[in-house]
Amino acid sequence: MATTRALARLATRQAAVRPATSVFSRGLASVVSESKTSTTPDPAPSKEPKTKTFHIYRWNPDEPSSKPRMQSYTLDLNKTGPMMLDALIRIKNETDPTLTFRRSCREGICGSCAMNIDGVNTLACLCRIPTDTTKESRIYPLPHMYVVKDLVPDMTQFYKQYRSVKPYLQRDTPAPDGREYRQSKADRKKLDGLYECILCACCSTSCPSYWWNQEEYLGPAVLLQSYRWIADSRDERKPERLDALNNSMSVYRCHTILNCSRTCPKGLNPALAIAEIKKNMAFT
Repeated sequence: MATTRALARLATRQAAVRPATSVFSRGLASVVSESKTSTTPDPAPSKEPKTKTFHIYRWNPDEPSSKPRMQSYTLDLNKTGPMMLDALIRIKNETDPTLTFRRSCREGICGSCAMNIDGVNTLACLCRIPTDTTKESRIYPLPHMYVVKDLVPDMTQFYKQYRSVKPYLQRDTPAPDGREYRQSKADRKKLDGLYECILCACCSTSCPSYWWNQEEYLGPAVLLQSYRWIADSRDERKPERLDALNNSMSVYRCHTILNCSRTCPKGLNPALAIAEIKKNMAFT
């Protein structure tokens, strides 16, 4: 009898607890649901198209009878990256796969995407697209060079001149301890502003003296690279390097126009390097 009464009391307690638990569960679910609803972001409003026109130089060597022309493309800047190279890549990927240009690192290190943009020689990957949509942009290959196709210039002569200055360390004396060739911090500092050159040719192709005498005048980029080794305390061929430049054309066609220093996308000063070469030749 006692057992029966105990079982009855237990059943009564369970019946009393169940509704409370159920109410609590429903309340919790309601709170979670409201929380999810309140934190869900509203859909972003669609932006109005921000269209800009790009006029790009086109020439195809497979059509030698056709003259070079400018071709126009229109892009929505809201869907395009901030740099000129982003616009060119988008045009090639989505609009015109025949458009030809060089590119590689995308970070201003390789120098491949050098071209003339809105009248200035620069790197397409470092050149921002002007946000003024009323002003159209014009893109050409580097000036006064043979064109391979579209925005690709022929760099054969440029690299031939670079090779002629022997751009590498030359010495006969071995290191005292048989390890690397050391130099002082002061000597190392002399190379700042020289070793950063990426051979994009923006400076050389902006130089009128290089336009007129490209076969003999080495140009700002190659002369800066030459001085980089002349100034290196570890190199033992300084007299020979200066003697190779001691003629009326290799260095002295520079008339200090300073286009080279103005246009360098790395902020270097080739004109100063050329002046240092002339000073070394005068006092050596």
